[in-house]
Amino acid sequence: MNPENKIDRRKFLVRITLLAGAIPAAIVSVPIFGALLGPLLQRQRQVWRKVANVSEINIGETKLISYVNADPLPWAGVTAKSAAWLRRESEEKFIAFSANCSHLGCPVRWEDKAQLFMCPCHGGVYYKDGTVAAGPPPKPLTQIEVRINKNDIEIKTAPVPITTITE
Repeated sequence: MNPENKIDRRKFLVRITLLAGAIPAAIVSVPIFGALLGPLLQRQRQVWRKVANVSEINIGETKLISYVNADPLPWAGVTAKSAAWLRRESEEKFIAFSANCSHLGCPVRWEDKAQLFMCPCHGGVYYKDGTVAAGPPPKPLTQIEVRINKNDIEIKTAPVPITTITE
């Protein structure tokens, strides 16, 4: 063997140690980079989903609806579903709100007799138009775009449902 190609014991151990440290570091960095770059690379596709028929909701009625998000993953199961409050204002006007409080995301409930949305976590209260009535919520309930397609009521969904906002 050529003496120039020989590696001494010290260099060998240093290289093995570096390799032993680099492998776990590479394994740990994959999910970290995925979490950081995922939102940038993810498609922000929005899809119209049928949630009810016009005849199913009376004028002045507010109803909790369930729907599948715009871009569910095959293994998402129940987590691919989301909920919203759908309210019929008039013959042709429907409004929908995210079912989550704008304070910390707790699910709000509709109190029909009071005509208010109530958040059980920290006492947030919203009027029927989604604006803040009392409590800690910093902004109104997130409004979701609604349209009528023939006799079907559809809402515009997104991969992250709270991102669909109309002003």
